[in-house]
Amino acid sequence: MGERKKTTVYIDEDLLRAAKIEAARTGRREYEVFEIALRRHLGLAEAVERIWAGIPRDDSVTDDEAAQIAAEELEAFRNESTHRAG
Repeated sequence: MGERKKTTVYIDEDLLRAAKIEAARTGRREYEVFEIALRRHLGLAEAVERIWAGIPRDDSVTDDEAAQIAAEELEAFRNESTHRAG
């Protein structure tokens, strides 16, 4: 994840209330609920899930190999997203 930046947004009161309830229910902070929702909306959650699915969960893959797999999966996801949008 990248560095977090503070920002101000205007949001519907009911939506904010629902996010606060979700944060309390899941033990997360409000900003985490917003980040999760935004990642899902932008398709980033799907990209991360694809990347993790392509990397074995044992010691058979070096850090460099895992980074290469992640880069390849991310590039494939971007190409698919471009074709869907176009």
